[in-house]
Amino acid sequence: MVAAALYDVEVAHSRRERIDYAFKHRVFLWLVDLDELPALPRWLRPFARFQSRDHLGVPTRTIRQNLDAYLADHGIRCSRILMLANARSLGHVFNPLTVFWCYNDAALACVVAEVHNTYGERHCYLLFPDETGRARADKEFYVSPFLDLGGEYLMRFGEPGPTLSVTIALRQNGRTPLTATLRGHRLPATPSALVRLLVKRPLTTHRVSALIRTHGIALWLRRIPIVPRTPHEAQETAR
Repeated sequence: MVAAALYDVEVAHSRRERIDYAFKHRVFLWLVDLDELPALPRWLRPFARFQSRDHLGVPTRTIRQNLDAYLADHGIRCSRILMLANARSLGHVFNPLTVFWCYNDAALACVVAEVHNTYGERHCYLLFPDETGRARADKEFYVSPFLDLGGEYLMRFGEPGPTLSVTIALRQNGRTPLTATLRGHRLPATPSALVRLLVKRPLTTHRVSALIRTHGIALWLRRIPIVPRTPHEAQETAR
């Protein structure tokens, strides 16, 4: 088992399609072992809940059971899975990106990148990073209404340690219209550390949802064309 941890993170987005538009925000994220979710004092539980309905799969199963079912569909079994995500806080959560590092003993077997959009849809990319943590995947999921569906993601997932580093760049038609990064440092997931982050970065999950919409409005006001959304076929299967 791996002890739960908190990461104080800077999220940065850089857009280079039609206009230059960039922003940075501070958030905090949880790293948890799906076999041993953190047990918090009762008074802190409303600020950090990990629920199956917020991730891929059937809500009546655990997150681990759903990931095992997804991986089994691809012929993969793992002994340990670490999840990097926002926790549900005061009844709300939004995870633009959840990362699952899937291990067989000490060896990394694969990474699952679970992406959510603001239309209530989600999609998982099954990745096999090389020794430097780099992986590629075709863009198969509608996220931003200002970016076409096609193209390829170039990703790098540093395994979580004292620091956190994740980079995702979208390549389309020989250009890189969007680059997103996560950079942060690890903190022990103690009640006191969580309280400090809740005070320092209050209502993080609510703020994430609000900021996504705020940046979308800013792009719309600049008359960036909107790409029609193609409804997404859910990957979940009730087996």
